[in-house]
Amino acid sequence: MQIGNLNVTNPLFLAPMAGVTDWAFRTICAQLGAGVTVTEMVSSRALVYKDQKSAKLLRKNEGSLCGAQIFGNDPQIMAQAAQMALEISGCDFLDINMGCPMPKIANSGDGCGLMRTPELAGKIVEAVVQAVSVPVTVKCRLGWDKGSINVLDFTKRMEDSGAAMVAVHGRTRSMLYTGVADWDTIRKVKEQLTIPVVANGDITDGAAAVRCQKRTGADGLMIGRSVFGDPWIFQEVQAALAGEEYAGRPCLKDRIDVSLEQFRLSEQDHGEHIACLEARKHFAWYLRGVAHSSYYKNQITSLNTMEDIYRVAKDVVRDLR
Repeated sequence: MQIGNLNVTNPLFLAPMAGVTDWAFRTICAQLGAGVTVTEMVSSRALVYKDQKSAKLLRKNEGSLCGAQIFGNDPQIMAQAAQMALEISGCDFLDINMGCPMPKIANSGDGCGLMRTPELAGKIVEAVVQAVSVPVTVKCRLGWDKGSINVLDFTKRMEDSGAAMVAVHGRTRSMLYTGVADWDTIRKVKEQLTIPVVANGDITDGAAAVRCQKRTGADGLMIGRSVFGDPWIFQEVQAALAGEEYAGRPCLKDRIDVSLEQFRLSEQDHGEHIACLEARKHFAWYLRGVAHSSYYKNQITSLNTMEDIYRVAKDVVRDLR
């Protein structure tokens, strides 16, 4: 698979997710089989106004191809922000968020809101493509709601405007993350475009990945919420797509060791306080499905120091299986 001049040898994508896919978690996912990662979305206006918190979100991880994702609805500001994002991050490609369904974003005309203004969306892609030397990609949805599904015309416009790849989440903005992803429409997108198409939505395990790939014919697969606490899903999907048997998740102790490595990386990136706040949700995700873990999940909600994290991890490994 080629994204512009980038050769993608492993087309398994970690979906960009605000508040989740920070540098630490992307690094872990890349180590465990994600071939392409993308930063959390960053406001183009915040970058142009030199907001340091936004700039920090753009740290490039090692171990995979990595894209920097920005959002906004002004072509000139998006072009300027794209240049800044790449200068800050050194990322391999620039991704434009046209799929975020959250009201604060979409109702302002950003994210999925751009699917209601396809002409403007095309101008944004044209401006960003002219501004940067790396491939420009777009992530979108099927449309605003079931009465305005326009992904076929929209993605064709993105290709004509210079996008090197599109990733399509098989839901509308109004669906948010409910209902069933429409893989058949993603297939129609794939059939009409010459650039690569990445399928996103309801890829929950290896078997689902195989079904999605067959149904959509997509060039790549993007995994989102199923990765919460389970970065090993990339290994499972790789095995399934190759027709190989998957050995299964590591034992609990080894999974906890990986979580601790993530939290150490988070501390390195954010400092102890923010790392502990991030660990509260990630640690609970790592314990999903672990029998009798509710006692420790309650403790996790009040983690304040790295020492707290190490203490709870030690107790979990000692008491649970």
